[in-house]
Amino acid sequence: MVDSAKVQQILEQALNLEELHVKGEGSHYEVVAVDACFNGMSRVKKQQLIYAPLMEYIQRNDIHALSIKAYSPDEWARDKKLMSL
Repeated sequence: MVDSAKVQQILEQALNLEELHVKGEGSHYEVVAVDACFNGMSRVKKQQLIYAPLMEYIQRNDIHALSIKAYSPDEWARDKKLMSL
């Protein structure tokens, strides 16, 4: 069984991101990831990077739905400002 803490742990160990937030329960999760490695990456590439360490759990249906928001530090700062307006 997978929970949000387990998803967070898997991603932290695999990716070593600056900032990582995982919410969700059951088999539906939302991931917000922030790291300089996302600079200049397409949205698809960012999502592939996050999906890769979780593939085994997705294939087993432990994770059924995954919403991914991946930001460079600049994008994250800009989005956080917009969210606070």
